[in-house]
Amino acid sequence: MNATPVRETDVLVLGGGAAGLSLAHRLAGTGRVGVLVVEPPDGPSRPTVRTWCFWDDGTCGLDGVVSASWPRLRVHGGDGAAHTVDPSPLRYRMLRSTRFEEYVHARLAERPGCGVLRATAGAVHDTPGGAEADCTAPDGSPLTVRARLVFDSRPLTALPPARTRLLQHFRGWFVRTARPRFDSAVADLMDFRVPQPVHGLSFGYVLPLAPDHALVEYTEFSRTPLTTPAYEKALDRYCHDVLGLGAFAVETAEQGVVPMTDARFPVRIGPSVYRIGTAGGATRPSTGYTFAAAQRQSLAIAASLAAGRPRVPAPHGRRALAMDAVMLRALDTGRIDGPAFFTGLFAHTPAERLLRFLDGGTTLREEWSIGLRGPVGPMLRTALELPFLPRRSHPAPQSGDRLP
Repeated sequence: MNATPVRETDVLVLGGGAAGLSLAHRLAGTGRVGVLVVEPPDGPSRPTVRTWCFWDDGTCGLDGVVSASWPRLRVHGGDGAAHTVDPSPLRYRMLRSTRFEEYVHARLAERPGCGVLRATAGAVHDTPGGAEADCTAPDGSPLTVRARLVFDSRPLTALPPARTRLLQHFRGWFVRTARPRFDSAVADLMDFRVPQPVHGLSFGYVLPLAPDHALVEYTEFSRTPLTTPAYEKALDRYCHDVLGLGAFAVETAEQGVVPMTDARFPVRIGPSVYRIGTAGGATRPSTGYTFAAAQRQSLAIAASLAAGRPRVPAPHGRRALAMDAVMLRALDTGRIDGPAFFTGLFAHTPAERLLRFLDGGTTLREEWSIGLRGPVGPMLRTALELPFLPRRSHPAPQSGDRLP
């Protein structure tokens, strides 16, 4: 009987999505450790092309793979009023997963001891001094990969117990219009000029790529995703009745679901095994964004390994998560008007401070100033009841991230 082949590496990354590729990229950049990324082979298990968005001040080191960026952001209230802000020195940026994947794969190929393995990863086992993953090659043959450290970014099959769980679910069209219809300098983050659901909230989202080309999405924060025909109907109505695009063609579409939950995601799940990305709690509960948190965590991990002191920090601070738990519960119970709440944040908070707040980078004093401009009564009532609410298990949504 033939023994199962064994491959060894310093660091094993399971999953080649935003979090896995980001960590591999940062680790390879240190030149101090070998890193192997295990990605699914071509086929139905391989993720579709995705769009990842974030804001930063230009220091992320990814300018070469950014597909587009916008210096101004806009929110439309349900009453039609537009609030356009300049978050300088921050800009809103977009990456496409294919371009980021090509970039990171090329970087790994240049570094000794680094690379990508196309295989299906299975169970992970603790071993003396590390861990190993059972993998299956594209031809069906077994393979074991051993490493000193394992970082698992694969989607969870079930979410940890939570008091509140909403879903950010969306479908987007890349549209080409017959005439120029878009302002390429402004990204519409939230456009509430759409019919609101009975539970939760909905909004349009527009990222112009050229005067006649844009990503247009319909998004909901609610408990249950829509059917594809329902998304299509909402998008068609938004493009025609709200944006007034006239004649246009849909070049391609994307669809996703992102958990928005106050669940506690453990980062360390074994002596040498860690979870990263959405599986490790990197998705910000109040916004659904993941990519920026994955970058911060990846940089911290890479720096700690280069210094010889492995450390995996939590993706978000406790104070930020506590505020998110209150906001999610208040939104889920209907105590706050979602469109009015988010529109008010953009209308009354300096843009750069607001984006730092959404990234968990504000001081306690700044957070108080932001909170006092919101619905204090409903938020306070929600904060007082949260400690007494039970946490319940929920199935995990299918992976999707704008985010990232």
